[in-house]
Amino acid sequence: MKKWLLAAAAGAVLLAGPSAAQQPIVIKFSHVVAEKTPKGQAALKFKEEAEKLLPGKVKVEVYPSSQLFGDAKEMEAIALGDVQMIAPSLSKFDKFTKKIQVFDLPFLFNDTDAIDRFQESAAGKDLLKSMESKGLLGLAFWHNGLKQISANKPLLVPEDAKGLKFRIQASDILAAQFQALGATPQKLAFSEVYQALQTGTVDGQENTWSNIYSQKFHEAQKHITESNHGALDYMVVVNAKWWNGLPQDVRDGLTKAMTIATKTNNDIAERLNKEALEKIKASGTTTVHVLTPAQRAQWQKAMKPVWDKFEGQIGKDLIDAALKSNSAKTN
Repeated sequence: MKKWLLAAAAGAVLLAGPSAAQQPIVIKFSHVVAEKTPKGQAALKFKEEAEKLLPGKVKVEVYPSSQLFGDAKEMEAIALGDVQMIAPSLSKFDKFTKKIQVFDLPFLFNDTDAIDRFQESAAGKDLLKSMESKGLLGLAFWHNGLKQISANKPLLVPEDAKGLKFRIQASDILAAQFQALGATPQKLAFSEVYQALQTGTVDGQENTWSNIYSQKFHEAQKHITESNHGALDYMVVVNAKWWNGLPQDVRDGLTKAMTIATKTNNDIAERLNKEALEKIKASGTTTVHVLTPAQRAQWQKAMKPVWDKFEGQIGKDLIDAALKSNSAKTN
């Protein structure tokens, strides 16, 4: 962590220097997915809106598909000032704040609307600022979608997962989630999942409908359960000292552009997930199962110990705030 803080400080020094008169502020936005994805389209929308709102004042350069930095290097890059904006998945931030792990808790949110309410609440917005002392400032949450679970056998009750190997992102909570089912979690890069499913290195995985379809996971899995058991979201982050050193009018314009880009991302994510589900059903390669209320309750009960295990790290108050978001009447 000391290395991170030193790198962030060094990056801030580089970013804080005076720029040439009348030269636009260059904002390099680096991400690891293709342009056609919700994140990719939202990044381009941010560029369009920012340059329209701040003509001649900013120039946004978008680098998709790990053209500049991949998953392993983008955090260091933003600390050093090599890029100004990135949008990693939320699971990447637990080394900076354990509170962000709230999004990995299984069966915490009823639906995407609940996630929206939580992210727009005071507690959710506080998470965007929770890493500022470590040099990172969140500007927005972007949805990918709710996660489903798949394998080559029906997964209708928790016992069905026992003894299976599941691919997960690098997250302690996701590891504990599958361990609670008597399954074995295996951390693998996203790019390695399809081959791992084909070869039997892993028996199953969890992901959004759009990811499952675009990566053809459904062709390597005979059964998918529509579990909606967790969120797969991103946070758009900037170097905190760089952002705080921008002129107020520039920050205001970029904030407005980010609001528009966020809606673009979330609208596309919702549409693509719905389309992907229908395409998977029509493909005939896999069977989609929908949990009954009783079955869903069994999964929730089996995974509830994960909440208890990580409550101390995340904070009971934050978990309670997230639970309240499941009611449309509360914020």
